Amino acid sequence: MAVCLTRIIILGFVDQIRRWRLVQKGLSSGKKRRTSTDRGALSAMDRSLAVRGLLYLGFCLGILGLLLGVQDIDSRWGEAVVILICGLAIFHLNHQQSARRNGRVLLVFGGILIHLWVVKLACGVALRSDLGEHYDFLVMPIALAPMVHSVLLGQRAGVYSSVFVSLFGALTIPSDDRWAFFAISLFCGLTSVFATKRVSKRGRLLRAGFWVGVMALLVDLVFAKISVSNLEILSGESWTIFGKACLIALSTGLLTGLFVGGVLPLLEGVFGLTTEISWLELSDLNHPLLRKMQIEAPGTFHHSLIVASLAESAAEAIGANAVMSRVCAYFHDIGKLNKPEYFIENQGGLNPHDTLTPTMSGLIIVAHVKDGVDLAIKNKLNPRILDVIQEHHGDSLVYYFYRKAQERLQKHEVEEDHGATDSDDLPKVDEKSFRYPGPIPQTRESGIISLADAIESASRTIAKPSPSRIRSLVDEIVFKRVRDGQLDATGLTMTDLTMIRKVFSSTLRSMLHARIEYPKEQIEDAPSDLSRKIGKLASAEEVEKERRQR
Repeated sequence: MAVCLTRIIILGFVDQIRRWRLVQKGLSSGKKRRTSTDRGALSAMDRSLAVRGLLYLGFCLGILGLLLGVQDIDSRWGEAVVILICGLAIFHLNHQQSARRNGRVLLVFGGILIHLWVVKLACGVALRSDLGEHYDFLVMPIALAPMVHSVLLGQRAGVYSSVFVSLFGALTIPSDDRWAFFAISLFCGLTSVFATKRVSKRGRLLRAGFWVGVMALLVDLVFAKISVSNLEILSGESWTIFGKACLIALSTGLLTGLFVGGVLPLLEGVFGLTTEISWLELSDLNHPLLRKMQIEAPGTFHHSLIVASLAESAAEAIGANAVMSRVCAYFHDIGKLNKPEYFIENQGGLNPHDTLTPTMSGLIIVAHVKDGVDLAIKNKLNPRILDVIQEHHGDSLVYYFYRKAQERLQKHEVEEDHGATDSDDLPKVDEKSFRYPGPIPQTRESGIISLADAIESASRTIAKPSPSRIRSLVDEIVFKRVRDGQLDATGLTMTDLTMIRKVFSSTLRSMLHARIEYPKEQIEDAPSDLSRKIGKLASAEEVEKERRQR
């Protein structure tokens, strides 16, 4: 870890010296685009095996520390060790996406530890209070960790958390109530997980908390923590107990949902995660960058809206994050705001590329990716949006200007053969100057946006759109990206690509459908009749004018 930090510091110092020398020679303006390499140290920590080992060790010590002071501790150490080993093995093998990221390991293990310690504290308070044995489990926030993990990491993480906190929590409960606690914790945890599936509004968390309270009440009734045998109409005391239990259970569930909704923004910022709730909040088209795009680059803005529609439909069809795809597509071309007139969708009449060499034009086109990253960092956009901006062109070739540069080179070579030009005047054509910096798309959503961007741009060249032409265009672009290796790191399968092609073709057909040519309206009056009516109207106006003058 120290070696990585030292290397980053030394390289940064050397880069500053090099830039200073260029400025002194007048070869640089001294300005520098913002880049995403600033996350290098954090990324190294997130993947460090040493840090991961410390997290596992701390989790084990924290879990075993829960058993200190518990009754019958000697008979529970063996169970605790077995549950702990099995839990760690299941997490490492079945949750590899989270297990490979130290930030997510901290979120899962830290959430479970906090949950168990809070439950233990609540249990101790309940036993020492005057609430009575009827309400011991109802005051515990037994759905806290499962709800947080389900919303942030998905349902599989929520289910894992539910099972683990139920097993370990039962070890901290007196022997007589262990099975009752395990049941209520497991069922309430699973209820919170399934109630928070695809949560799109923070109010849904309160609804999930309500159902958690209902489940807690039902399980308490099943295990006779609340006796229903004496709930007769004339038995006021029994109904008082039941009513108080309902109030406590629902209040605890609702407060849990309210707390989770309040703490989510903090957890998202700390661990670099984005929930569907936040993606929907980011989809507001009144964002300053999008408003600026509407005014200064209306063609790019319209292009981004269509790409967003295509990407969202395709992502939903294959089970990817549709809302994220839509939001990232809105911002994927913000780099064009620096020079909007150099992109065809924003040009009115004159094309500024006509006065530039193909190499310079290619550099301007390629630069919109780096400019987009700079704007994204400046405006503190979501890291996933920044990734899509970097990846949506991959390392593909700006073929139009590359081909134009080659043709220009061939023309100069012919002129050189005839002695019309010197070999020193031949323009150099470097393919690297016409390639985007990359990297290639790394996620399914990024790959979908990359395809949608290329297909939307190419669809404008179809003179007379027809289903067969649209389908051929979509297939050609998708297969070309596959052959070029641009989708190798996305995780998209051939089944996914087949579904994406179908959705793109269908959506484009509805967007590019032909209009019905309506017949022109026929004027029933003959020309002479029409001129007569106009003449009468004019004379009537003159009479009215004379009347006013009188």
